[in-house]
Amino acid sequence: MYDGVLILESLKVGTELDGVPLTVTKVSRQAVSGTSVGQPAVWSLLEFEVERGEELAELLAGVLDSPGWYADFHDEHEIFVIFPGRVFRYRRGDDAAREEAKEFGRGLAIPEAQLDWTR
Repeated sequence: MYDGVLILESLKVGTELDGVPLTVTKVSRQAVSGTSVGQPAVWSLLEFEVERGEELAELLAGVLDSPGWYADFHDEHEIFVIFPGRVFRYRRGDDAAREEAKEFGRGLAIPEAQLDWTR
């Protein structure tokens, strides 16, 4: 089972997530600082669990908005980091793979402080 957080504002307008069952564990709204141009100052967070990680990653790669958004989720062994059109999947502790994903995010002008997913 994978755990993750999805920022609902990161989804393209008109998006429907279906076909991959999620268990919602928490929903919250938070004021955030350090946002990039085009990101709102308040985010809606959907914390979830999912069994079919690979399927969810592919689905999210097609519905995340551009520029400057990503999603991530993990279990005790691996991490998925998903950007619009691109999925990174790597073993926990693989610092080179983590840095490759962060570098990709930097190329999308995602603020450094937001490139903080689980190690």
